[in-house]
Amino acid sequence: MAVEATRRTRWRRAGRPRGDGTGWAERMRRDRFLLLLAAPGVAVVLLFYYLPLLGNVIAFKDYQPYLGISGSPWVGWSNFDVIFNGDPEFMTALKNTLIVSLAQVVFVFPVPIAIALLLNSLLSERIKRVVQSILYLPHFMSWVIVVALFQSMLGNAGMLNTWLVQHGSGGIHIIGDPGLFKVLITSQVIWKDAGWGTILFLAALSRIDLSLYEAAAVDGASRLRQLWHVTLPGIKSVIVLLFILKLGDSLNIGFEQILLQQAPVGSNASEVLDTYVYNHGVINGEWGVSAAVGLVKGLVSVGLVLGANKVAHIFGERGVYES
Repeated sequence: MAVEATRRTRWRRAGRPRGDGTGWAERMRRDRFLLLLAAPGVAVVLLFYYLPLLGNVIAFKDYQPYLGISGSPWVGWSNFDVIFNGDPEFMTALKNTLIVSLAQVVFVFPVPIAIALLLNSLLSERIKRVVQSILYLPHFMSWVIVVALFQSMLGNAGMLNTWLVQHGSGGIHIIGDPGLFKVLITSQVIWKDAGWGTILFLAALSRIDLSLYEAAAVDGASRLRQLWHVTLPGIKSVIVLLFILKLGDSLNIGFEQILLQQAPVGSNASEVLDTYVYNHGVINGEWGVSAAVGLVKGLVSVGLVLGANKVAHIFGERGVYES
C-alpha cells in the first residue's frame, strides 16, 4: 500500500492521470472557460488585497513619502513602542475598540438570527417579502446618511428633543454625550445591518426538512421545543461559521461611522484603532507607527479566526476550514 501511494504521488507530480482518469493539464484545458471567468476576480484580489500587504514593511521603517519605501531608513521595532510601552492614546483606542467589539458580538450578532426566526414563522409569503424589503433598505444607505438621520432624530435640535420641549419636558442629549456614544453606535449598526444579516440565516432555515417539524409535532413538542430541537440545530453550522468570521472582523468596528461622530464626543470616548491609525498616519504623518498598529491588529484578527475555528472543531463543527 505504501508503494502504491508513492506511485500515485509521483503520477500527480508528473501530471499523469489520477484515479478519475484526468491529469492537471487536461483538467486545466477542460475548465479553461471557467478559469477565464474567474481570472478577473482573482486579479482584483491579488492586486488590491495581497499586493498591498507588501507595504507593511513600513512598520519597520521611518517612512517618509518623498523618500519612498525603499529610501526610508530602517528603525526596527521602534514603531511598536506605542504598543509595547503602553502609549496612553493607544491604550485608550484599544480599550474603546475592545468594548465596542464585545458589545457588537454580544448584542449585534444575535439580532439577525432572531429576526430570521421571526420572519420564518410568518405564514404569508407576501408579508414576509414586504418585511424583508423594509429591513434590507438601511443596508444600502451610506454611513453619512445614517448618521445624518440619527442626528436629525436624536440630536439636540432633533425631532425627539423638539417634541419634548414642546410638551414641557427637558431635552435628552443623546448625540454628543460621551457616556452614550458606545450605545449609540451599537444601535446604529443594528438598525443598518441587522436586516441584511438575515439573508444567510433565512437560506439555512429554508433547507431544514419540514418532516422534522411534523415528527416533532406528532411527538407533542411545542413551538418552543421545535425551535430548540429542530430549528436551531438545523442552522447551527451557519451560526458557527458566521460567528468565526465575525470574530475575525471584530476589531474593524466602523471607521466611517465613528469618524463622522468623533468631534462632538471627543477622542477619549470615541478613539478606536481604526481612527487611531488614521489620525496618527494620515493626519500627523506618523506612517510607521500607524502601520505597526494596523499590522498587529491584523495579526490579532487572524489569531482570533484560527482560535475560534479550532474551538469549532473541538465541538464537532467544520468552521471556516477543516484541518
